[in-house]
Amino acid sequence: MSSRKKPTTRSPTAATSSLKDNVAALPAVQTRDALAVIFTIRLVNALCVRTFFQPDEYFQALEPAWRMVFGEDSGAWLTWEWQHQIRSSVHPAVFAFGYWLVQNFLGPGVASKAKASWLVAAPKLLQAGFAALGDWYSWRLSEKLYGRASVAAWSVMLMTLLNPWQWYTATRTFSNCFETTLTAMALYYWPWELLGTEDDGNPASKYSSIPLFQTWGQVNSLRLSLVLAAFAVLLRPTNVLIWVAIGTLALTRATLGGKSPLTRNNLLIIYREVLLCGSFVLGLSLLADRQYYGEWTFPPLTFLHFNVAQDLAAFYGQNDWHYYLSQGIPLLCTTITPFVLKGLYKSLDAEQSNWPVTTSNTLKALTFTVLTNIVSLSFVSHKEVRFITPLLPAFHILAAPYVTSFFTNVSEAASAARPTPTLGWKRVPLLACGLLVNAVIGGYLSYFHSSAPIDVVNFLRAEFERVHPSHLALPRSANTTADLDFEQELFALFLTPCHATPWRSHLVYPALRARALACEPPVGTAPGSPARAAYRDETRRFFADPVDFMGQELWPRDRPGEDMPRYLVAYDGLEMPLRRYFDPAGPGARHKVDLRPVWTSAWNGLFTDDDRKAGRIVVWATGFYDSVSPIEP
Repeated sequence: MSSRKKPTTRSPTAATSSLKDNVAALPAVQTRDALAVIFTIRLVNALCVRTFFQPDEYFQALEPAWRMVFGEDSGAWLTWEWQHQIRSSVHPAVFAFGYWLVQNFLGPGVASKAKASWLVAAPKLLQAGFAALGDWYSWRLSEKLYGRASVAAWSVMLMTLLNPWQWYTATRTFSNCFETTLTAMALYYWPWELLGTEDDGNPASKYSSIPLFQTWGQVNSLRLSLVLAAFAVLLRPTNVLIWVAIGTLALTRATLGGKSPLTRNNLLIIYREVLLCGSFVLGLSLLADRQYYGEWTFPPLTFLHFNVAQDLAAFYGQNDWHYYLSQGIPLLCTTITPFVLKGLYKSLDAEQSNWPVTTSNTLKALTFTVLTNIVSLSFVSHKEVRFITPLLPAFHILAAPYVTSFFTNVSEAASAARPTPTLGWKRVPLLACGLLVNAVIGGYLSYFHSSAPIDVVNFLRAEFERVHPSHLALPRSANTTADLDFEQELFALFLTPCHATPWRSHLVYPALRARALACEPPVGTAPGSPARAAYRDETRRFFADPVDFMGQELWPRDRPGEDMPRYLVAYDGLEMPLRRYFDPAGPGARHKVDLRPVWTSAWNGLFTDDDRKAGRIVVWATGFYDSVSPIEP
């Protein structure tokens, strides 16, 4: 006789409880899924970026990181900032970890060429993760302000991902990009209720009775925000302007709504946490820099001394006072600039939009932060767009309601409503044009504009692998039998503006000896002094008269000069001066060099910010090491 099991049944109470648990877990699942999608997009972004933007991407992050892992004889180029201890070692240490992983987890059986490819890619992969976190936290902050899954919050995510400046720079290893991620995270965890709370119904007290720090979760959120903000300030001391602005507004309560929560107890908690978190980060920084520099030092203070008091940053360019207004914000925001400007203006009377007090106060604080940074940084003579990149999350959040109301049938106030109203589109042709403009700008800058500096170092690395396959050890082996001919070989000489290409992060092999023109600033000269005015670095001296520089400084007749390279690297505009120097009737005829072009870059873009970088990059073979007995220069 067969028996059948009775089907198990769950009580209505258990089923309802399970359904509630599933619904409660849904937002967390959606949040994790959003992070995965964002990371995938940024990973594609990182792999698509194949152009050169500015030297700091490599020389302020990857070169010191390379030296941390592979040692002093690894061929890393440390610029004057590292020699004078004005940079914190914290940022390079992040990428040093990536190099360490590749070096230690790719076994000895992995070919040197494969390992070199992974070493080139590792910083890109790490920065893609940091960029994704910055996007994700910007979106989560907008959900805090405008409501979970609101149209305005989704607008912030889309603006972040479709911003051409972000596509061009977010996955680059600038300290500004990492600073932006830390800032977005710190802003998310910051207790914005400190700016004011809803009316608690107690007219007898001017302070709010709504608790802010009664749970460990609330206190830990404040701590996390302070730690992240402190690290951002260590990376770029000017980041302190963001937190000074927010703190000033919270204390003065100028233009803020609601009741102040700054009771004596809350203020004591804030002061305590600022002291503890600040001391913790400061201690870690001091220990890290002590380990890196070999002595106690505090780079942020040295940074301010050299760049502000000594005004050495001006050596790298000066800009008009209105640079951030006329160029910085438009370049950073591109097609959403009008909506950003409207958001900045409308935030001043945010109460009129019927948003909660916390939202309207936060929008005002973000606007005050933007204004404080723009005004303060405008007084510094050297300006760059990337210096205001940490303001990008604020720009996107401020613009979101007005982008939403302009392109959809959702009003500014309803853009933060839940449930999400039925969405209808308007001005679709204009929206399509804006997206197309963003795609064209982002695609051109990331794939075509100034791609030659990346391509040329990849070519030289491949040539070194072909010419010297027995010298690809990484790190360089101390037990290798001495090869005097090889040790004397200068593989490449870059006659380009200083730091115009990546260096060891792309050349990779320590045995690949290369040399480039330098541009150290006039350290030790007073601002405005005749000595500073008369100073000319190596790059400027070379481009003032290339033939004379080669004859008098690179290869002088009356004293030892630079080794003759196997390859000369320069922009094609220098071909005639090079040929005049090496011509049989020229001053360099004794070298018996016959320049032969072996590689020319593809199209290098529509424009350049430096006429010395105009045109294509060319690699010429000197033929100097092709004979059995090289002729000494």
